Amino acid sequence: MRQRSLIAITAALSAGALTLTACGSRDSGGDKGSDSGGTTVTIGVDAPLTGDLSALGLGIKNSVDLAAKTANKQKTVDGVTFKIVAKDDQAQPSAGQQNATALVADKTVLGVVGPLNSSVAESMQKVFDDAKLVEVSPANTNPALTQGTDWATTKKRPYTSYFRTATTDAIQGPFAAQYVFNDAKKKKVFVIDDKKTYGAGLAGTFTEEFKKLGGTVVGTEHINPDSKDFSAVATKVKNSGAEAVYYGGEYPQAGPLSKQIKAAGAKIPLIGGDGIYADDFIKLAGATATGDLATSVGAPVEELDSAKEFVANYKAAGYKEAYGAYGGYAYDSAWSIIEAVKKVVDDNGGKLPDDARAKITAATQNVSFDGVTGKVSFDEFGDATNKQLTVYAVENGAWKAVKSGTYSG
Repeated sequence: MRQRSLIAITAALSAGALTLTACGSRDSGGDKGSDSGGTTVTIGVDAPLTGDLSALGLGIKNSVDLAAKTANKQKTVDGVTFKIVAKDDQAQPSAGQQNATALVADKTVLGVVGPLNSSVAESMQKVFDDAKLVEVSPANTNPALTQGTDWATTKKRPYTSYFRTATTDAIQGPFAAQYVFNDAKKKKVFVIDDKKTYGAGLAGTFTEEFKKLGGTVVGTEHINPDSKDFSAVATKVKNSGAEAVYYGGEYPQAGPLSKQIKAAGAKIPLIGGDGIYADDFIKLAGATATGDLATSVGAPVEELDSAKEFVANYKAAGYKEAYGAYGGYAYDSAWSIIEAVKKVVDDNGGKLPDDARAKITAATQNVSFDGVTGKVSFDEFGDATNKQLTVYAVENGAWKAVKSGTYSG
């Protein structure tokens, strides 16, 4: 899926991304009535803007907005003014599909950033692909979205219009397993998931690698993501003799789950993926969160020179919400679309062609630039070529990076 509160690797495009220029643009692919007298290109945003996951969704929306405003200020594509339109999916696949249909119907929309949740992405992909409208997610991590349902044995890209700037759970789950087994020295783990696309997929890839390493899964359980009472599963964890809990899911459930496991008497860490890497996890888990772990895509923003400008610009823009775990990825996702628009405009004599959506989708496949999160480009499946991940631990009421790297298979 993707979530977290990765402190901001989001905004300030790197120099390469900031200095793009392009020629004029007046065409049939966008709104010709912009204030600048040129063409207005809309970048759609789909994310949970209300509900439990809104802290992540609003960070995504704001970061895309910042990218659009930066492109306009820098005149990245001469004659083109970028704007955004944001849709709230409430982390629900049905809402996401309706939003996808609405975005397709708006002819000024030439690219979409989002969604947050892999399950929502599943409901949107075909709608966008049928319309040849490019979609770039900053947060989806389920491998099937880019490599097909049989990705573990036979990789086959299902939709050429779908891309993502976050790495996948095919890497994140095993990366976490290697850390838990080799670094944390935990040999017995209880695995829990929320039965959703992201959580179940992440738990599955973690489990496979953990067993391969020689670890033992002493129990498994599925929880109802609509519940907040996990006392029964907490008791099972306590009685299992587990040395750690791995949870595939998101922070609204992970926080209370961690707290209740400790209350049941199991003083062991809860480990999760980017879905729990959020400040709200710590708020929900309380003081017992100390020692809990999360993996998240990319490197800590503090270590990225490429993110410093973004962080400064985001703060200066005055957004009420933090950019969160996916802000940097959302910014880079939007910039991927902006770069593709620039390429298409350049190749078409300074304007957008009638088949702008199809050409922008094709151009996105070949974008390559230095972004907020590092080098941004896509492989043959539409996956990010940047596979870096980081393990974070809760210390003194905050997330602290403890190890960065990638899965070594």
